[in-house]
Amino acid sequence: MDITKYEDGFYILDDGRVREFLITGEEEALLIDTGFADSRTAEEAEKLTNLPLKAVLTHGDMDHAGGLSDFHECWVHAGDAHMIPQNISVHELQEGEHITAGNYDFEIIHIPGHTYGSIALLDRDKRLLLPGDTVQKSGPIFMFGENRNLNLYIESLKKLLGYADWAEVILPSHHGCPVSREYISYCLEDAMELRKGTLEGKDHPSLPCRSYRGKWTEFYF
Repeated sequence: MDITKYEDGFYILDDGRVREFLITGEEEALLIDTGFADSRTAEEAEKLTNLPLKAVLTHGDMDHAGGLSDFHECWVHAGDAHMIPQNISVHELQEGEHITAGNYDFEIIHIPGHTYGSIALLDRDKRLLLPGDTVQKSGPIFMFGENRNLNLYIESLKKLLGYADWAEVILPSHHGCPVSREYISYCLEDAMELRKGTLEGKDHPSLPCRSYRGKWTEFYF
């Protein structure tokens, strides 16, 4: 696990496949996503803080929720509650709700598409956006399977454009990090081309999808 101190009380944990974020407060620490089951994210986070960990998920895919075996509860949008193991208590996040830790105050933005319960977390004062998998540089962004919806994904990117003035720095869960706010419009541009059918696709060698490379990013669709 590669651990980077982003700012005082804010750490980026990266196992080479997926990224998680730890923000320490006074009474608890906020862990945004838990990684794969074998990422051992909670174990690594506990090396950085003695505070109780509060697990907040950007969405319910198993590379983000796989580490929930180390928790008995999590906070996730209702749209992805069905993806959470039944032995985990679910607290449903709502659009516009705020979650705070330390000097960070994150507003919840519902951005369905990559999954139906995908969220972004925005700290307006710090001009910081955590978009989960919705905004990425180069990709691939997974858009195949029962929990995906390309039309909703496009509408969510349009929605995020409305927050772009407060998203000076974007910390995606995969690939290049950080990226600039322009990648919201870059992903939107490529997603619209994907929907139009103008991107050339090729069969993926092992996954049940095709790979589509846009100007800025790639989609598995």
